[in-house]
Amino acid sequence: MTVQAQQSHQGPERSSRRGVRSSTMDGMPCKDMPWWRWRSNVRSALHMLSDPVFQRECWLTGRPGYGDVTDAVYRLVEDTWLDNWSADKYIGTIFRDAQEAALVDVAVLRVLRIMHQVGADAPVAAYLEHQGWPEAVRAARDAHVLLAANDGEDPDEPPRSLDVLAVMLRAA
Repeated sequence: MTVQAQQSHQGPERSSRRGVRSSTMDGMPCKDMPWWRWRSNVRSALHMLSDPVFQRECWLTGRPGYGDVTDAVYRLVEDTWLDNWSADKYIGTIFRDAQEAALVDVAVLRVLRIMHQVGADAPVAAYLEHQGWPEAVRAARDAHVLLAANDGEDPDEPPRSLDVLAVMLRAA
């Protein structure tokens, strides 16, 4: 499948993908990486998974507009199949180099291990209270910081809502 076909396959059927078109993503060209839409989903998920304050204030309280842990994991692996193979498969398309890919792999494995232990439909508290959660958060943070820095963004900005992500994903 071509990159264009893959991007059009992502279509507007998912609510996290609706919005107004824009030519930049926080000042960066939207097509900086060939599969920038996939990168945006991975980055969004890693950002939410890496921020314990966000998790307490948004996920634990059920604040609308940010999904939940399962939604973040889905965005992390939905198009990439990172639950089935290594991120190094996407070096040059989603990830810039082996360092990005390696950090994403570690984060994916740690988060998925917990998801498999507590269950995809477990309440947010089950994730946050899991003994391995701090390690998963650290791994997601390491990956998030590197990807954000490589995209010229501040990794310490609060995670964007799914509506904002949708606007970014619709950007030309």
